Amino acid sequence: MSTILNVIVIAAHPDEPEIYAGAISAAYAEMGHRVKFVTLTDGCCGHHEMSGQDLVDRRIREAHEAARHLGVLEYVVLPIPDGELMPTPEVRKEVIRQIRGWEADIVITFHPDGPGHVDNRNAGKVVRDAADFVANVPNAVPEVPSLKKSPIFLLMPDYAARASYQPDMVIDAGGVIEKKLLACDAHASQFYEFAPWQGGFLHAVPDTWEEKRDFILKYWNRFLRVSDEMLPTLTKLYGPEYAADVQYAEPFEIADYGRRPNDAEMKVLFPMLTGTRV
Repeated sequence: MSTILNVIVIAAHPDEPEIYAGAISAAYAEMGHRVKFVTLTDGCCGHHEMSGQDLVDRRIREAHEAARHLGVLEYVVLPIPDGELMPTPEVRKEVIRQIRGWEADIVITFHPDGPGHVDNRNAGKVVRDAADFVANVPNAVPEVPSLKKSPIFLLMPDYAARASYQPDMVIDAGGVIEKKLLACDAHASQFYEFAPWQGGFLHAVPDTWEEKRDFILKYWNRFLRVSDEMLPTLTKLYGPEYAADVQYAEPFEIADYGRRPNDAEMKVLFPMLTGTRV
């Protein structure tokens, strides 16, 4: 593992790396580490008025703007149609290429099981299936050099699984919450158009940034603020006095595949897990 960490977030749709892992990504970027986002579908189902390549192009532009706010170095959107992601050998090979090409120390993705969006579960499944091949298997996807050491894999809880989720790690997001909110703001097609239309609150979308900030905090509260299932882990990692003041957080589970970091590695891999604000 190098001094500079290489982190890759692999999700299903553009805007998911931001809402699920925007804070940890911004924290790594602020510390000088390298972060890349990959979504395995193009998000072409994500609107009620736009469609086709026009929507895909718009979502890619929004993704690149979000990356700028977070300090993410690369943002790849694969040309797989939204809603059609399957854990096929072809997709698995592309995930292996992405992880190896980034020389990843840490891979963040969705849980492969449980409730939630089918694309999210399948993103988790394809990463899980790829995990055994990314390191020390040079004959698999031989055009990209095999890694010498397996990355650490972290799992993000799909929104539908949050109530039953028991995280191994909870990241204090307070110091980077503005960057995460601006990254969400960059995805206007989702945060100010499609999701409000789906949820019946399109009429409530405001005009100014100050109002939009409060709008995101209100309607995406469960993705942003500390919730009850996070508190035991937050207290264990940061201490009760510090944890009591944390408002915004992101939870993660260490996957049961790949490898588990020891205590010394945890301090190197997750330097934001300290009693000082990110």
